[in-house]
Amino acid sequence: MTETSIAIEGAAAAAHETSGRPPGALASVALLAALVVLAGIVLVPILATVVGGFKELGDLQSRPFSLPRVWVWKNYWDILTGSRYWQVLGNSLLIAVLTVALTLALSSMAAFAFAHLRFFGDRFLLSYIQLGLLFPLATAIPPLFIKVRDLGLLDTYWGVILPQVAFSLAMSVLLLRNAFKQLPSELLDAAMMDGCGYFRFFFYVTLPLSGPILSTVAIISFVESWNAYLLPLIVFNSESRYPWTLGLMAYQGQYSTQWQLVLAFITLTILPAILMFLMAQRYIVAGLTAGAVKA
Repeated sequence: MTETSIAIEGAAAAAHETSGRPPGALASVALLAALVVLAGIVLVPILATVVGGFKELGDLQSRPFSLPRVWVWKNYWDILTGSRYWQVLGNSLLIAVLTVALTLALSSMAAFAFAHLRFFGDRFLLSYIQLGLLFPLATAIPPLFIKVRDLGLLDTYWGVILPQVAFSLAMSVLLLRNAFKQLPSELLDAAMMDGCGYFRFFFYVTLPLSGPILSTVAIISFVESWNAYLLPLIVFNSESRYPWTLGLMAYQGQYSTQWQLVLAFITLTILPAILMFLMAQRYIVAGLTAGAVKA
């Protein structure tokens, strides 16, 4: 190979590298711009709601997306010192915590059985459970209302908690089963050789090693329960049992012309879910990555 051909090939390679850089840089800039726009779409309504709670009514109506001329802290203070906010917050927290606890307990045990045990009809039963992913809650409202009524659970917390757990099982079992299957099989073999049964292996080995995916399931169940509206609407009759979604509806009905108070109430009620999501964000990402890659 002559020096001329070597020089030509070297120049061609350099030109190829140089020509390859701008598209990569442009792609990065385009991706960054898309992420900024997406973040703006998500954050602007939230920030407008938070800031709107500090405004006077006239200022809110004339300048909905600007900073307040006068910061009215009394809007938030009146809600925090009243009993209604803490009542609906306590109801939502009670329902969400019990829903998460039951979902984790039932789905983790079912997922462990599907991941490590082989029995007659196991694939059929798993497919039957996962059919729940195809049916939204709204489609089951009429028969669900009849069943809750027949069980005497209308206007009770359990009338909301148990259906929420049932509708959370499909996704929870799917995520946990895939995560449990990725645990090294040598762990189970070694535990069995040492006389450790399935129950001890589940409680002392599987659960401690599955923190990220358990956190993911817990956060998903918590947020779904916290934001539930349709199911509590058909179950609860007493305002004293209203979660925050129904409490907001009642609050808005009472203060329908004072939107600054409604925005302040919305901000305070969605704040716990946002804080919990931010604190557990890295566990959610890690859990979804671990539990949804391998079937």
